[in-house]
Amino acid sequence: MKLELFKFDSCPYCRRVMKFIEESGRNDIEYRDIHKNDDDRKRLVEVGGKEQVPCLFIDGKPLYESMDIIDWLKANPIA
Repeated sequence: MKLELFKFDSCPYCRRVMKFIEESGRNDIEYRDIHKNDDDRKRLVEVGGKEQVPCLFIDGKPLYESMDIIDWLKANPIA
């Protein structure tokens, strides 16, 4: 399963998700900073239809809202 988190560092909701990821010890998530990489920003908009972060791509499918992302990560621990 491929997991990518689209984010930017000053977003408080992104920071909430990243803090959970760090505390859970997960290392299976690639970070995509939409303020540092225009290609990542464009891909987020093309696939998800909006520039909203945080957004977790799960095998290319977007999941929005920080608490929904955290809930999904809790329900799907590293195998």
